[in-house]
Amino acid sequence: MEIDARGLECPKPIILAENSLSKIKEGVLTIIVDNESSLENLKKYAKRFGYYYEVEKDKDYWKIKIVKGYTCSISNVSEKETKKNLLLIISSDVMGKDEEIGRILMKAFFETMIVNKQLPQMIFLMNKAVKLSTVDEEFIQILKQIEQMGTEIFTCGTCLKYYNLEDSLKVGYRGTTNHILEGMLDFNKTVWIG
Repeated sequence: MEIDARGLECPKPIILAENSLSKIKEGVLTIIVDNESSLENLKKYAKRFGYYYEVEKDKDYWKIKIVKGYTCSISNVSEKETKKNLLLIISSDVMGKDEEIGRILMKAFFETMIVNKQLPQMIFLMNKAVKLSTVDEEFIQILKQIEQMGTEIFTCGTCLKYYNLEDSLKVGYRGTTNHILEGMLDFNKTVWIG
């Protein structure tokens, strides 16, 4: 079975995969996607449900083959070992309602994380916070430092499109609402700011 999901925004490729896999007891589903966000989300989906998967890269798209129904899962891995510690979701480019002090507080928050080396495993930027990874040079440099220290940084693709900033991402990767769902399932704690 093969699904061509090129041109479809997340979470549509995962929905198509889930619908197709729910109809079979075992077999191989191949999904074609043309963006890395969809590819990464499909890989995480496969891992979450214990499906084996393989990825083939072509010129401008990927084929991910997901295998259902064959024993391919890793045993004796406890949930505690696989859970990540902290997902930080930021939905504003300031902390609080006052723009001026809120910008100062947001900068101090990030700098305190760096100095104390208390970093989340992942930061997801959405709504107005997408400006922090696209057009705000001061914050871009801070976020690059946080990324170099090991934090994954994702910026909401729908929000980038809404603010017409799709070609302006300067740190991290384009993300999807799947990252929020991942926070609910795969992280010990999810913290929202904004």
